[in-house]
Amino acid sequence: MNRRTTLAPAVAALAVLTLGACAPSADSPEPGAVAGEGCDGEAVALDVWSWRTEDVKTYEGIFDVFEEANPCITVNFQAHLNTEYDQILRTGLTGSDGPDIAQVRSYGLLQPLVEGGNLEPLEDVVPALADFDDAILDGSRGREDGAVYGVPLASQTIQVYYNTAIFEEHGLQEPETWDDFIALNDTLLADDVTPLAVGARDGWFVPTVHDALTAAQYGGADFQQALRDGATDFTDPAYVDSIQTLKDLQQYMPDDVTGVPYTDAQVLFTSEQAAMFAGGSYELAFFQDANPDLDLGVFQVPPPPGSALDHPVSAGYADGSWGLSATTEHPDEARTLLNWLATPEFGQLVADELKQFSPIPGVEFSDPLQQEMWDLYQENPAPYLLLVDYRYGDPVGTDLMGEAGQKLFLGDTDASGAADVIQDGLSAWWTPGE
Repeated sequence: MNRRTTLAPAVAALAVLTLGACAPSADSPEPGAVAGEGCDGEAVALDVWSWRTEDVKTYEGIFDVFEEANPCITVNFQAHLNTEYDQILRTGLTGSDGPDIAQVRSYGLLQPLVEGGNLEPLEDVVPALADFDDAILDGSRGREDGAVYGVPLASQTIQVYYNTAIFEEHGLQEPETWDDFIALNDTLLADDVTPLAVGARDGWFVPTVHDALTAAQYGGADFQQALRDGATDFTDPAYVDSIQTLKDLQQYMPDDVTGVPYTDAQVLFTSEQAAMFAGGSYELAFFQDANPDLDLGVFQVPPPPGSALDHPVSAGYADGSWGLSATTEHPDEARTLLNWLATPEFGQLVADELKQFSPIPGVEFSDPLQQEMWDLYQENPAPYLLLVDYRYGDPVGTDLMGEAGQKLFLGDTDASGAADVIQDGLSAWWTPGE
């Protein structure tokens, strides 16, 4: 296998941008390019960027598989902090020190890179895209031209994880009704166990928690369609009620929840100090790696009485894709890698090693918990609304919910005021029905 360099998230991001100015001479070997056994040509290094700092070791193992089949290509996988990645990527793609291939965001957050001409359209580059589901490809399309600018990486679902040992210790079971859900939270709280591991200091995580706990209450896909039809907006009573529910559940979250980082919430759960974690399917591999002895279960939260839906749902979305830099100096090698990223071989590695839902046709899920999450989503799907439909302007919906949720938790606004923050912010670029 070839040698690969992985940069630490924050310091390395700065180092890449700074040291990149010191280019090697024309006759120097390309930094990081190592010819593997069987390479009979020029060795080339491809820089691949990501926001998944949790997955560095796993991705290195995955790219080893590619390198063994392509011994003249070395993949330098570099991960940057999630909260800093978008700016680092925009800077990199517009300069000379950016990646050859990058994980890019989906839906609205993809559009600035498309509009800036930073990415190449891929339908003619990756023929296998024709086999992907159109709904998945929608997350990778340019809004104006309809072209596909990324090879879809994963679909994500949102649900509640729970520690089965803690549940058993306290005589608890997966809730079938809203009253069951509240009762188990009360039991855990009375027994000095933090029921819900939530970190609201990172605003991006707040809408994830909101949809995990209340998507059925405000109506899921039905509410999405009503917004698209112009029949309602985010001040709708059902949506306001769902925000109030989020506030009501704060008592089951860590104290000073707005001071708790997302990563601390992860640790709170994996160290078995909290019983539940409302989050995405992308958490599974991290949870299992952080604590291999952690026995996990998942469930959908039953809706409270009077909800828009009478059944629980799992919110889901297309989560990122692999984009080709318009300025790559190695287009042939980058296209070789991109085509491999669309193969069932890679998709199965994503499913088995990253424990994520690969959208590549033919992939199977061997982890029972992963299969259960997928089955729950297939039975009762809903959109991760503020990400899927409301990232096409500024400010984006997920940021607005993050801001509104933090104010809600701090007591600086009520549920109606939080809904107004979202509606007023989106009104800068969005009108219901358009």
